[in-house]
Amino acid sequence: MSEMIETRLAKLERDIAVLKSRTGRDKSNWIAQITGSFKDDPDFDEIVRLGKELRDAEEPEED
Repeated sequence: MSEMIETRLAKLERDIAVLKSRTGRDKSNWIAQITGSFKDDPDFDEIVRLGKELRDAEEPEED
């Protein structure tokens, strides 16, 4: 039983090491990587328009 647990633990440790190596990539400049990716995309423009419409509708009216 103990040997089985040790085997499972060793596998988990290897899997975690793999996951850490994948997520350890440089994320410092992620915004630069996606900036402009939706340029001239009519669907994205519609999403932005609808989002603004929702935000404007939630603002209290000024008296």
